[in-house]
Amino acid sequence: MSNAQPRRSTTSRSRAKKVGIVGAVIGVAAAGLAAAVATERAIVRRSVTAPGDPYANEPFGDQPFDAELTVTAADGAELHVEIVEPRAPGDRPTIVFVHGYALDMGTFYFQRKAIAEQGDHRMVFYDQPGHGRSGLLDSGDYDIAALGRSLAAVLDAAVPEGPIVLVGHSMGGMTIMAFAEHYPQWFGDRVTGVALISTSASLIDKTKIGLPTLLARASAPFFPVWGGAARIGGGAIDRARLAASDLAWLLTRRYGFGDPRPSASLVTFVEEMNSKTSIETLTKYLRTLYTHNRFPALTPLRGVPVLVIVGTKDYLTPVAHSEEILKYLPEAKLVKIDNSGHVVMLERSDEVNAALDAFLAEIP
Repeated sequence: MSNAQPRRSTTSRSRAKKVGIVGAVIGVAAAGLAAAVATERAIVRRSVTAPGDPYANEPFGDQPFDAELTVTAADGAELHVEIVEPRAPGDRPTIVFVHGYALDMGTFYFQRKAIAEQGDHRMVFYDQPGHGRSGLLDSGDYDIAALGRSLAAVLDAAVPEGPIVLVGHSMGGMTIMAFAEHYPQWFGDRVTGVALISTSASLIDKTKIGLPTLLARASAPFFPVWGGAARIGGGAIDRARLAASDLAWLLTRRYGFGDPRPSASLVTFVEEMNSKTSIETLTKYLRTLYTHNRFPALTPLRGVPVLVIVGTKDYLTPVAHSEEILKYLPEAKLVKIDNSGHVVMLERSDEVNAALDAFLAEIP
């Protein structure tokens, strides 16, 4: 019997060589990724521990409320609502706050705190469907028109009578526009004022979603299919996003704020709101943001005072979008806040609060 070993086939040798090459590539990529993550973590640590953070001891998080509700939206979503009553009952309008994409009612932390201290306005806050403590919409891809109907459900349940001022940030402003489009009879009667913060009435793709132009052009055609991808691998993507939390923190700082060195505590607060929103929810909203175009919906707002606030370094909804709103609402007041970004009501809370106070004082 021969002791000779069988020769490996050419195919086997070729496969082994390819496996070796792939392994080497993966090893190099892993080493590069590890180095990149280490660098990112170092940057984050330096930012978070930097001295002089004015909000280092700010207890961001839940704030006191006098009542909470669970409101069922038209499509069955359960919406978490919190109500803050004024210290002295009066005839001042109830202020209803509507937050934006990937955030929650904590967006208005400083406005809620300041107005509660003044004690002369009733306030209503709620988490949009799929955000914060609210449930998911029963429909497939989320739609801004549906968000307008959700706002109507909140108003019916939480503000059954009396005047109302609506305050919307980003997608929250778009929600108010959708509400106006479908319920114009509310404006001038029940809704006596509207404040739109860092928002847009036009196609969101014109802003490139705050991303570099090349990346935005490459990603835009895939928006309609991202929702399906999330259903397939949402859990895995969520775990990957958690593992890359330092990178998420840096991106939040870059695209949410105008100051190149914002409060690290504020950045962390915003990033924590972002991270609580599932990737499936985020992708389901992309289609409706990508196709948003509601200039005609602004018409009902012409009958009420309107305040438009925007940061001069807002990468997501640039100043030009606020200026475009004023072409349709020439009586509106535009307040530009220097060196501030998309979360201007957090980054420059004193200036936003001052603008809101002056606005509210002019509303009967």
